[in-house]
Parts: sequence; C-alpha cells; structure tokens
Amino acid sequence: MIYTVTLNPSIDYVVQLPKLNLGEVNRLETSYKFPGGKGINVSRILRELGYANQAWGFLGGFTGEFVSDKLNQLNLDSHFTKIADDTRINVKLKADQETELNAAGPKITKAEKQVFVSQFDELKENDVVIFSGSVPSSLPETFYFDLIQKVKERHAEYAVDTTGEALKKTLPTHPVVVKPNNHELADLFGVELNSLAEIKKYGQKLIAMGAQNVMISMGGDGGMLVTKDHCYRSAAPRGTVQNSVGAGDSMLAGFTGTFDATHDPVESFRYGLACGSATAFSADIATKAKIDEILPQIKIEEF
Repeated sequence: MIYTVTLNPSIDYVVQLPKLNLGEVNRLETSYKFPGGKGINVSRILRELGYANQAWGFLGGFTGEFVSDKLNQLNLDSHFTKIADDTRINVKLKADQETELNAAGPKITKAEKQVFVSQFDELKENDVVIFSGSVPSSLPETFYFDLIQKVKERHAEYAVDTTGEALKKTLPTHPVVVKPNNHELADLFGVELNSLAEIKKYGQKLIAMGAQNVMISMGGDGGMLVTKDHCYRSAAPRGTVQNSVGAGDSMLAGFTGTFDATHDPVESFRYGLACGSATAFSADIATKAKIDEILPQIKIEEF
C-alpha cells in the first residue's frame, strides 16, 4: 500500500481576473474551490494511474468537512485524523501576475497528534509513505524526521518532498526518491549551476549522501534523473502552462507509484515527467487521459 501524508491540507480558493487593482473593489471572472495539499495532490494522481493509496493527515472544522466531502466525491481513500481547529484556506489569485496567500494552518493538540502517529503502527514491510507539504507551526520542526524513523522501524519505504537542511537530514535514511528543482539543488550546496553537467554532479552528491534516486525538475529545460550508476534526462514536452500548482506533486506521484509497481527508475522517471507536465497543462490536477496524451512526448536519453 502507498500512503500519502498531508499534515497541513487546505481549501484552495482559486480566483481569476484580468488585472488586480490594489486598494480597489475587484470583480472576479471565475472562482473555484479545490481540496488542497501536496499529499492530497499526490493521492489524486496515484488514483488516476490506478495505484491503491490512502491519504493521511489532519482535518478540522467546517473547512475540513468541505475537504473531506470533496475527497469522497473523488473516491479517494482518506483516513484523516479529526482535529478541533479549522483546516486552513489558501487563496490562489490568477491575474496579470500569479499570487498565493497561504495560511499558517491549525493548532494541533498533543492528543490529536498521538492519534495520528498511532496510524504508523499499521505499516507493513515494503509499504511506501509519501511525505509532502508544510508542517503546521503547532507541530515540532522534527515531526517529519520523527515519522520517518517510525517508517524505517516498520521496514517500509518512503519518499519526501522537502528542501534545504530538512532534505539533507533525511538522506542517510535512504528515501526512494528526492525531487529538488535545479534552483533548490543549487541552494542546497550554496553554488550556481550553469550547465547540465553541473546539475548531474550535484545530483550525484545527493546519491552519495543516501538518496536512492534523485529527480531534478528544470522547468522549460525538462528533467533529469540521477541513480547510483546512471544519469538520464528528457526535454520538456510541448504545451501551454495553465496551472503550476500541483505539478511537482504530480511528478512525485508518477515516479513513486510507478517505481513501487515496477522498480524501473527510467519508466518511473517517464511517468513522473508526464504527470507533472499534464497537471501544468491542465486547470486542475491531471486526468489519466491527459497523462496518456503527454506520455509519448517524453523521450529519455542517458546523459
């Protein structure tokens, strides 16, 4: 089984208008409300690809009920821990520029935290847990790392979408895949990366530090995969970007779900790129049909 963890889900309130005029009344052209959260996005793509998964995390208040109802409508298998405080609302404003207003998140009590952590006792050998997104401020900064220790104790695997020192700290426990973009990779080592060869070099450093696979997104330049013995790259497929929200989550889902099923890093990379691009070219998280449309454009070569 694959489990996704979204500690700080949200209602994503997406609003569109031609231009935002600060200090004035603005009329919206369109508005949508989606269940938000990086792990939830991962679960949605896994389901599109046909991979059984459960979504874990915290939900509370009337906003949490909205998210729960939407997940049920999407037929997602969700086992969220109920909390007293309200799940947050994030505003995604699409005008002449794209702006995000993200709330900090709810207060989670010690008792609520203990109920959530007890779920990890259910893990079995070779299960996979995908950790994505921010940690509510009421939880300790080490919370992801503490959960990873529980995953390893159960002889399960995990993938993590994080950056900076938090990413470095996970590497000795051998995550299935880490997914920095080229800018995050440069920041991680305090360098400038001006060529594919340099990106490969620092991807290999993450392998040496413990990652099983390193998938690096490079925007319009496509992506790169570094493994213990090989490096692969692919150009970006053609399409019009409509939505940057969830593209990285989709990339992680495509790779991790396929790798769990096949243990083939190249095929997993191909699906990761297709899923990420399909979401970027869609108004919401990609459908299976859109992923299948993009997949033939992904041409992978050894680098």
